[in-house]
Amino acid sequence: MATEAHSPLEQFKIEELIPLKIGGVNAAFTNSSLWMVIAILAITLFLTLSMRGRALVPGRWQSMAEMSYEFIANLVRDNVGSEGRKYFPFIFTLFMFVLFCNVFGLIPYAFTVTSHIIVTLALALIVFIGVTIIGIVKNGFGFLRLFCPAGVPIFVLPLLIPIEIISYFIRPVTLSVRLFLNMMVGHTMLKVFAGFVVLLGLFGIGPLAFIIVFVGFELFVGALQAYIFAVLSCLYLHDALHPHH
Repeated sequence: MATEAHSPLEQFKIEELIPLKIGGVNAAFTNSSLWMVIAILAITLFLTLSMRGRALVPGRWQSMAEMSYEFIANLVRDNVGSEGRKYFPFIFTLFMFVLFCNVFGLIPYAFTVTSHIIVTLALALIVFIGVTIIGIVKNGFGFLRLFCPAGVPIFVLPLLIPIEIISYFIRPVTLSVRLFLNMMVGHTMLKVFAGFVVLLGLFGIGPLAFIIVFVGFELFVGALQAYIFAVLSCLYLHDALHPHH
């Protein structure tokens, strides 16, 4: 029987690195906090150093930074419209943070921050509360038109409006659970298959090749989930800015 120390779920364990209590609340600096800080520092260094030279003929790192910028700029423009330009820094920061946290989680002995629902839910709530405030400030009571789509027959509204309200308020749940489950399930499977390679030793060449392919797949999933998180945030922002559409 496998021991708890070798459980594939052991990699998701939160560990306190610097114990700290504030007013009876545990505010310890954990391995999750550490990797969030590492992700933020890595993003800052990547963008700062890659754009420091600002060469007319960009090198590899500058090209990657410019492609990231253009990718999110186009995403915001296509899904939010011209009014979304002022919110580009937030969407870009959100995308880069989720992307780096997902990718760093594939480093051996690292910690996958986005494999915890509390982290993904916090990000989703920031998006949900932020776009709701934006929608109310910009549209006032007109924001309520979001729950009453134009062109719908009146006799359908008593059924449709509650459905629209429920679907709106469960957005942070669906947004956070999608990211959390994809990261947790993928990393759990990766850990299980990696254990097979260790047990088989020299005869684990086949499983090792599979692991390499699976890691590549997980990189793709991590990037895809960051994209989905960003594009859904843009769609929610569009609804807040244009509730009558």
